[in-house]
This record gives sequence, C-alpha cells and structure tokens, in this order.
Amino acid sequence: MRIKQLLASMIIGSSAILTTTGAMAADMTGAGATFPYPIYAKWAEMYKKTTGNGLNYQSVGSGAGIKQIKAKTVDFGASDMPLKAEELAADGLVQFPAIMGGVVLVVNMPGLTPGQMKLTGPVVADIYLGKITKWNDPQIAALNPGVKLSDDEITVVHRADGSGTSFLFTDYLSKTSADFKAKIGAGTAVKWVLGVGGKGNEGVAANVQRIKGAIGYVEWAFAKKNKMAHAQLKNRDGVFVQPDDETFKAAAANADWAKTPGFGVVLTDQAGKAAWPITGASYILMHKTQADGVKGKEVLKFFEWAYKNGTATAAELDYVPMPANVIKLVEAGWKADLKDAAGKPIW
Repeated sequence: MRIKQLLASMIIGSSAILTTTGAMAADMTGAGATFPYPIYAKWAEMYKKTTGNGLNYQSVGSGAGIKQIKAKTVDFGASDMPLKAEELAADGLVQFPAIMGGVVLVVNMPGLTPGQMKLTGPVVADIYLGKITKWNDPQIAALNPGVKLSDDEITVVHRADGSGTSFLFTDYLSKTSADFKAKIGAGTAVKWVLGVGGKGNEGVAANVQRIKGAIGYVEWAFAKKNKMAHAQLKNRDGVFVQPDDETFKAAAANADWAKTPGFGVVLTDQAGKAAWPITGASYILMHKTQADGVKGKEVLKFFEWAYKNGTATAAELDYVPMPANVIKLVEAGWKADLKDAAGKPIW
C-alpha cells in the first residue's frame, strides 16, 4: 500500500505522475515542454476526475520530448518549437497546437515591482551578449526614468536543456537584434556566450530568485506563481506592453494557421499595438501510424476534452485557448492523418 501511495503522488524534479496507480496500465504518457506544464497538470487532474483516465506527463523540455516521441517511448511529445513539414514527414509525425501563452523576462533587483521595468529586444539581446553588464547602464536607465536601478552586476540566466521556451526567446531576439542573430541565433539549444543554466522553467526561475541582479526568461505562469518581478517589453509597433492573456491573443490575431504546414505558426515579434512580442503556441506530436490505436484515440479524446472544457482553467493560468476555427482544422487533421496499424482511421 505504501508503494502505491508513493507512486500516486510522486514528483521527481520537474516530472510529475498525474494519475493514480489503479489505472496505470491504461494511462496516457507524454513528455516534453515545460512551458505548458501548469495547464497540462491541471487538465490532467480534471480529466481524471471526469473520466477516470490518467495522464503521466513528464515536463522535461521540448528537446527531450521530441526525442522521446521519435523513439516511440511515449504516446505523445510536446514542443514549443513547431517542427517543419520536412521533419514531420521524415519521422512520420503529425503536429497540432494545444494552447498558447507568453514568455517573460524576470529580474531580481531590490525594490523592483512586477511590471515596473521596461526593456526592449535590442537591450535584452545586448544583456545576453554581455555588452550591457550593470543594471544602471545608460541604455537601461534611458528606458526607465524614475525607476531606482541598482549598481549590481547582471547575471544572465538561461535554459540548460533543449527548450521550446529558449526557441521562442532566441527567435524573438534574433528578429530584433542582427548581432544576436549572427552570434547566437535561434533554436531550442544554442551556444550561449555567458550566463548560468537552469533546467526547465523551474530551474531558471529558481536561479533568478537565488541570484541578486539576475535576469532570466520563463513562461508567464511561473513568473506569476512565484511573484517574480517581470519586465514590460516594447513590441514591434513601438508600444510597451504587459504580459497577459489579452496581449497574447493580440499576438495570435493575424496568424494564418490554415496555410501553415503542420500548424507551425511562430508568434514572436508580431505586428499589433497590443501584441506581446514573445508569444507562442505549444504543440503536440504524435505518430501518424498508431501501433496502439486505442491509446492514440485516448490521447485525442483528452485534447478534445481540453479544447471543450479546459478554456476557463487555461484563462485562470494566463494561457490562451486555441480559437474555435483552429480546433476545427486540428480535428479534421486527426480524421485524415491518424491511422491504426491496419490503416484504419482512429478518430
């Protein structure tokens, strides 16, 4: 009994067993992005109560999630960096968006309140390139008149694992700084020129909280949950905006999901006065041919349920649910693309 209780409540690092042991043999397994972990965890809890079916989702980073689904060790992978059509085809995968949200900059500076500091893409890029090394640097001071800036050295914190959050962050900086694009570039794992690494959003948040003068990038829900001082960002239209579900929605307003292969829309640095500049969707990856069609169908039933019943919870956690027209396209894709071993549609 003790072993069963332990398994039912186990949390190892950033991996959580979101299930009870009684139905473990039938539970779905997924792994990948830490960005959507808070909402997936909540959805799994709600779904378990509603249907009795559990989800074992390991929040191990997008890079690891992509590797695990390609190796067929999980029922689905999760990535905040959409895979290109060529890669999906080569590995026999389908991809669809599950949720949208935002990445924010968080700062550890005495007396700084959440949303008080203002930053721009080029300034953040220079911080991560080591060109700006102190918080009272003239470039930061010019953006923040009236804000008491410390003389602390800036400690850069970044992800140490393959990360879709890193992809969104570096893609944004590559679009706003030619120097950053040339020296570091965009990707789930890049060669940083300086800084302290943290595993997962949890690890980055913990390092920023621990180190005076630190700056890092995390998913918005982690910043809010930990009451961290986030920064405003200047968007493509030249407006300083705060992160919230409305500014995330604004960034996604003009996305052309229907015409983008694999729904692989990248929502960074989008036009719009209200758009948050580091917005992104989180994607689910599954094999087109499902060796276990029953398990594959259960994964689809979970996300169908989440699309229909998880919107209020998503909003509470500051995520943006997928629009109804996108959900319709996604579910049509399930019917067309996902087959069992005998070639019969599973949906």
